[in-house]
Amino acid sequence: MPGSMLSVGVAAAAAVLAVGLTAVGAAAVFGQRLAGAADAAALAAADAASGAVSGVPCERAAEVAAASGASLQTCDVVDLIATVTVGGAFGVLPAQASARAGPPS
Repeated sequence: MPGSMLSVGVAAAAAVLAVGLTAVGAAAVFGQRLAGAADAAALAAADAASGAVSGVPCERAAEVAAASGASLQTCDVVDLIATVTVGGAFGVLPAQASARAGPPS
C-alpha cells in the first residue's frame, strides 16, 4: 500500500510539472508571435513613411498588427523611423512588444 501511494504522488507531481512547462512554453511562443507582429508593423509603417508603399504609416502598421492578431497600441514616426508597440492577451494576462524600423544610420 505505501508503494502505491508513492506512485500516485510521483505521477501527480509529474503531471503538475508537465502542465506548468506547457504553459511556460505557450507563453514563450505567444511572446515571439507578438514580437514578430511588432516587427512587421514597424516595417510597414517605415515603408509607408519612406514612400515605398502608399498609405498613412500608422494606419498601415495597424492593418499589419491586426492581420497578425495583435492590436496597435502606439505608433510614432519621426523622419523615416517608425516605432510601434503592439499588444495582445495571453489568457487573462496582457502582453506587449515594441519594435523600431527605418533606414540604416
